[in-house]
Amino acid sequence: MRLGLLAALFLALALPACAPSLRPAGPPVAAPTVTGDGFIAADGMRLALKSWLPEGEPNAVILALHGFNDYSNAFLEPAAAWRERGIATYAYDQRGFGESPHAGLWPGTQTLVADLGALAALVRARHPGVPLYLLGESMGGAVVMAALAEPEPPDVAGAVLVAPAVWGRPTMDVFKRVALWVSVHTTPWLTLTGRGLDIKPSDNIEMLKALGSDPLVLKESRVDAIWGMVNLMDAALAAAPALGTPTLILYGKRDEVIPGQPTRLMVESLPPAPPEVRQVAIYDDGYHMLTRDLQADLVLSDIAFWIESRAGGAAGAPLPSGADGEGIEALVED
Repeated sequence: MRLGLLAALFLALALPACAPSLRPAGPPVAAPTVTGDGFIAADGMRLALKSWLPEGEPNAVILALHGFNDYSNAFLEPAAAWRERGIATYAYDQRGFGESPHAGLWPGTQTLVADLGALAALVRARHPGVPLYLLGESMGGAVVMAALAEPEPPDVAGAVLVAPAVWGRPTMDVFKRVALWVSVHTTPWLTLTGRGLDIKPSDNIEMLKALGSDPLVLKESRVDAIWGMVNLMDAALAAAPALGTPTLILYGKRDEVIPGQPTRLMVESLPPAPPEVRQVAIYDDGYHMLTRDLQADLVLSDIAFWIESRAGGAAGAPLPSGADGEGIEALVED
């Protein structure tokens, strides 16, 4: 192992050094705003924005963040289900994804966090007095965690973390860490597809086929984007001890994307809190894409119930699915 690491380091030093190609936010030019189907950030960048609103004033509002290589369309069916229960949903294409400019290029953790904070304030202003919840899937969950740990976090009633991406360097083996370091300093432009890894993100095969034919879903990732994603997961994992926001955490035992061990470490790193503040739901048959798996209806109902129970003075009530019965102890150490 030592010889392999030395060889990798020697190779990195011998090859011409390359820097990751990032696209962070530029200097501010105007106050952030929402116009039609777009969120205009402070630097003038337009990010596609979708909304699903119930008739009349909503009971609650969700601002949803998609996962890595995905985009806002991820919430098309979940938002339709929540709308039937009087919950409004907003979702946007984060920088580097979907219809956003510079697709495939990593914007940086702070830019992602700043965009979320700005849009959360705008959405809250659109619905004064209505509780606002942040919901993040995978990468989106990591952005939510990093944002909530900021000195001035978004003013929200709670957060829903769906299979949050917390597989940071502290939970990676040395080979993965060294390989990433060497790659990002030598071939940051190299693209990887994930083919051959034999990872099953969901049991909903028809949904996965649709994603495969969707031109806005990225099919390959630059090495420097993967490096940036790992930096974000580091930030999310480090943020856990500071998170006191009411939170619902969802994870599937069949998740092959984010391992159970870092997920358990993240949950155990959170400050102690009663069920009224934090609930953890572990789905025996759940995969990584919980809100789009074949049992998605169960998960979407749990999310809506958790939000409704908080508004109705019954925070901490058991979820309809019973998935919160075991807690994080249901995940054994890898």
